[in-house]
Amino acid sequence: MSSTQPPVPTPESVHDHLAAWVLDPDYPCLGARAVFNRERDHIVTTGRLGSASSSLDVYQALRSFGEDADPDEGFTSLVAAFGGAVPPTEQAFEQRLWTTLQHLHDFDDSPWDPDVSSDPADPDFSFSIGGSAYFVVGLHPHASRDARRTPWPVLVFNLHSQFVELKASGRYEHMRDLIRSRDLELQGSLNPMVADHGEVSEALQYSGRRVEPTWQAPLEHDRVGS
Repeated sequence: MSSTQPPVPTPESVHDHLAAWVLDPDYPCLGARAVFNRERDHIVTTGRLGSASSSLDVYQALRSFGEDADPDEGFTSLVAAFGGAVPPTEQAFEQRLWTTLQHLHDFDDSPWDPDVSSDPADPDFSFSIGGSAYFVVGLHPHASRDARRTPWPVLVFNLHSQFVELKASGRYEHMRDLIRSRDLELQGSLNPMVADHGEVSEALQYSGRRVEPTWQAPLEHDRVGS
């Protein structure tokens, strides 16, 4: 008996679902709310998370996004949503997330963003494509955190420069405290993987899973900033 794979969602359906979800008064992430309030989400949809062909679709969209994005105009994100079989566990999602990021890195011929580290174990690490650094947020149906649970596997790419600007303007700590308070109210517990920007490697937070103390990001990196 053949099984039917979930179809690739349309960009419109992804936008409509995420906008309704993120703009709900109880949703904790204020940065995401700002993106959808201003309709600054850029959505690409493709096939199975972790496949080379889907990763190529994301890579091409991310390069265009990075070239066109203007952080001075406010928060903006590239949202990649995937059809096909859904990873059945948090660990399976995490594996496919990093497979996708490895594909993106292998496709890319640009130097790593010189403002961040290319070592996933370094507190200054941020994922880089096309010379621009991104904080990656993984969302999927089996996420243990309510604020990470979506009908499809999703990777959200947020410009690293947005967090730098928040810190420089003195707004970072206030927004961080509000998000943590709202997440506690929604979930009933604080996210154990959330850390202040620049304190530990952000790679620990990408999948949303509570990773082990000995966990290491499975990314083979070979480029540094120039």
